[in-house]
Amino acid sequence: MAAHVPQRAQVGGVMRVEEGFKLDAPFYTEEELDALYEQDPVRALRISREQHQLKERLAAQRPVDPDAPLPTEPEIVAVLNEARSILLRDGGDLEFVALEGNVLRVRLKGNCAGCPRSALDLKHVVEKLVRGRLPQIAAVENTF
Repeated sequence: MAAHVPQRAQVGGVMRVEEGFKLDAPFYTEEELDALYEQDPVRALRISREQHQLKERLAAQRPVDPDAPLPTEPEIVAVLNEARSILLRDGGDLEFVALEGNVLRVRLKGNCAGCPRSALDLKHVVEKLVRGRLPQIAAVENTF
């Protein structure tokens, strides 16, 4: 079972825990990272990178509102066309297969079919774009 990673936010100099999230340590502000960079640039860059990765994981784990209406097929296709334009640059392609509950099924085609990087492209390009634009979608899966 994955550990639940909470989130804290600094508001007016006071740390508060975002509802549903809990962190062992607060995020550093940009000003704090700049000050740390002056003293220890390697540590500041490491902390900045770790915070960025944690924020991405938290965004990916955000709860899906079960009462939110699912997107329509034209809305999904419009977002997939954005992802498709990115994949087409390297000869890849993408097509909409189905929306099953809140799981979007797509088919990677072209150079993406059988490519070892296709799993990364699916997660870091397609899913990130889809979940950013359509938060009702919980996951994007490739269908062969």
